[in-house]
Amino acid sequence: MEARPEGFLRVTEALRRLGHPHAPMFLEVPARTAQEAAEALGVAVGQIAKSVIFRRKSDDRAVLVVTSGDRRVDEKKVTALVGPVGRADADFVKARTGFTIGGVSPVAHLTEPVTLIDRELFRFDEVWAAAGHPKGVFRVAPQDLAALTGAPVEDVTPATEPA
Repeated sequence: MEARPEGFLRVTEALRRLGHPHAPMFLEVPARTAQEAAEALGVAVGQIAKSVIFRRKSDDRAVLVVTSGDRRVDEKKVTALVGPVGRADADFVKARTGFTIGGVSPVAHLTEPVTLIDRELFRFDEVWAAAGHPKGVFRVAPQDLAALTGAPVEDVTPATEPA
């Protein structure tokens, strides 16, 4: 077996330490988008727990929103919960999380982000989250994801999207 990337190994160790029952998988193909991940795993796009990083304006802290792959994040709703946020570029994401865009895990960040879990994930019994690399994923129940991250479950998607 080839050596795994550092971010994937960091997530693997964090999940083991936290007692998560499902070890991360390393896919044959990159899954940088929710659509790519869903296709690689044979699941619905909504079952992909995508990580969206914002930059909080007041203190330059990373804000991680984990939402369903078939939903968009409503920046105004995030701002109402954590204060004004702006877009985070690839350098900011890598510096704060230790992960590249497309592989940002909900756990094992270099600097602990402010994290929000979107309630839309709870439409599913099981979702798949990035495991520190675009080819890395792990299976998790939404309630376990909230427990692993210690994050509150919030409404962070636009009301206009179908339920």
